[in-house]
Amino acid sequence: MPHRNSNERETLALRLVAILRKLNDGKKLCPRELADELGTNIRTIQRDLNDRFGFLGLEKVDGRYSLPTRHLGRLTTEDMNQFAALAGVRGLFPTLNDRFSAELFQTRTQTTWLVKGAEYEPLNASKTILFQQLEDAIRQRQAIDYSYDKPDGTKTYQGVHPYKLVNHDGIWYLAAKDSGALKSFTLVKMDRLQLQNSHFTPDPEVERTLQQEDDVWLKEKKQEIVLKVTGLAATYFRRRKHVPQQEISKEMEDGGLIVSCRVAHEDQIFRTVRQWLPHIRIISPEGLQTKLERELLQYVEQR
Repeated sequence: MPHRNSNERETLALRLVAILRKLNDGKKLCPRELADELGTNIRTIQRDLNDRFGFLGLEKVDGRYSLPTRHLGRLTTEDMNQFAALAGVRGLFPTLNDRFSAELFQTRTQTTWLVKGAEYEPLNASKTILFQQLEDAIRQRQAIDYSYDKPDGTKTYQGVHPYKLVNHDGIWYLAAKDSGALKSFTLVKMDRLQLQNSHFTPDPEVERTLQQEDDVWLKEKKQEIVLKVTGLAATYFRRRKHVPQQEISKEMEDGGLIVSCRVAHEDQIFRTVRQWLPHIRIISPEGLQTKLERELLQYVEQR
């Protein structure tokens, strides 16, 4: 599956949310009418209804699609935004099937997953099985044991409490408590997973933290970064968040923005600034922009 750029992903998500809202309200949707309303072609709408939303079990009568009566009005705005992200990147989810469809209306999409981005790396067969086992452990609140690949060798973790499978910028992580500390583990580095017979009671504070965090650097000390965004890029930063805990501090007369954010590691902000060059600069803390420019210069000189 080819990766979409941010504008294409945003357009897709907005369209899917619009369709979901109509379905949730009990509307019977005609693909041609929907295509005209949303400014796209009928094939795209048919792909949305038959493929992206295929596992919803939509009913089709006289060419119109609708949600089964028992599911009407069950989705909140937050559910629809999250679900649109899931449907728009179906290949991201190894278990997006009828079982998921049933659970969607019982326990909500946020129960086991969090999505913070719309690109993805595919999981191989063994990691797909691991993904499914982790889903089960999270739902059943079972403690788990597993091995984990680290730079200095393999480490064994025991009695870990799994909370969420988090997708951040296309990479799957497990958010879990290990010895009382909230941590994140890269899924592809996990192996030999075992579900214990013991169960745990979820910590509400952990649940709140996971919903509020914009990244996977859980519970690590954050530093404030201040950015200057040009008018050409400002529209995109007004539309949605591009950096962790993004806040618009000031609207400039030239159409630009002063944006603040909080990150755990410099690499988090460097990655974003590199993507938006020359339309974004780091103005605080002092010296960080110079450090980034030095790294870019070294990269160019090495090529």
